[in-house]
Amino acid sequence: MPKFQSDFLNILSSRGFIHQCSDESGLDKKLKEGPITAYIGFDCTATSLHVGSLLPIMILYWLQQSGSKPIVLMGGGTTRIGDPSGKDAARQLLTEETIEKNKAGIRKVFDQFLTFGDGKSDAIMTDNAEWLMDINYVDFLRNVGRHFSINRMLTFDSVKMRLEREQPLSFLEFNYMILQAYDFTELYKHQNCVLQMGGSDQWGNIVNGIDLGRRLHNAELYGLTAPLLTTSSGAKMGKTADGAVWLNKDMLSPYDYWQYWRNTEDADVGRFLKLFTTLPLDEIARLEKLEGAEINEAKKTLAFEATKMLHGEAAANEAAETAKSTFEQGELNENLPQVAVTSGEIGDGLSILEALTKAGLASSNGEARRHIKGNAIKLNDDRVSDDKFKISQADFNQDGIAKLSFGKKRHILLTLNG
Repeated sequence: MPKFQSDFLNILSSRGFIHQCSDESGLDKKLKEGPITAYIGFDCTATSLHVGSLLPIMILYWLQQSGSKPIVLMGGGTTRIGDPSGKDAARQLLTEETIEKNKAGIRKVFDQFLTFGDGKSDAIMTDNAEWLMDINYVDFLRNVGRHFSINRMLTFDSVKMRLEREQPLSFLEFNYMILQAYDFTELYKHQNCVLQMGGSDQWGNIVNGIDLGRRLHNAELYGLTAPLLTTSSGAKMGKTADGAVWLNKDMLSPYDYWQYWRNTEDADVGRFLKLFTTLPLDEIARLEKLEGAEINEAKKTLAFEATKMLHGEAAANEAAETAKSTFEQGELNENLPQVAVTSGEIGDGLSILEALTKAGLASSNGEARRHIKGNAIKLNDDRVSDDKFKISQADFNQDGIAKLSFGKKRHILLTLNG
């Protein structure tokens, strides 16, 4: 028998999205009465979101699928402060120009998951800079700041952990939770938004918003958080040894994105299928039971479905075919990620160290040397064992292509231009 009366909470519960909820029965009743409006905020700290942001995006997806209205809140204002939640040090302060550039890059992803428009359940995107940038400081302190207890704010994890570790917490950062709480009340006032959602590190900020809404507007607001995900080996979602798993295709190709999911640890496949795909639960249950070599079929399904949601079915099919020809048939597939090199760069020979960093297979010459020492580097499927090796024009085929590989699953095509 379903745990909840509402479709939205039943979907989240059955797929593993719920970590905390301020009032489960009250929210369930509210949802049962009809569609609601809910939001999640995204600060503009980079030109793309990464896989760690995919969980809240999927929550917004299911909210819309169940008939309610999602708000994507861009943190054009709060990014100027920096959220201390889960951080050991203050974020680097970004310029206004950088924030605007980041905001423009982040916007692209949401069109793949949400339908925007003027309809009843159509998503809207707004920016908290609209109300935060024109605040009168003294009026804000009198009208909003007076409702916050310093004693209570010191008990929240985002503050307490920094203080316990004797790591500096600036007054600037200390204000972040007040601004986020104010965001919630503004969205309630202008959009009748009654639910804020986010990762579990946002719990304190969300609770503050619920309390401020009650004090300012006598509003009945709700909060819901999802677990902060780690892999079975303890790695944080969205980060790999090779860097962040970006969602924008100009920062990570659909093929590399497909490969990220294909390399999921066995123990995580079922959980990730529930969270990051829309496959029915009975199909996921079947895939979860696969063992041994058959688990690879479940991983391919996860990779295909996740890539399809973000980049479209054509890109997912192309990534799957590229992987099949590269790994199962040993062919040189031109759909692999490509990095251009010029004849001038080749000259008397392009250093293997420079090639590896240029291709993004190593972040530094030192890391490239370690890869070579660990027998992880191949050029055209021949192992490179000398870190002084140089790539020459003779290493490129008649089409001007050479394949540079790190391990068994990361391949880059060097293409010779000019």
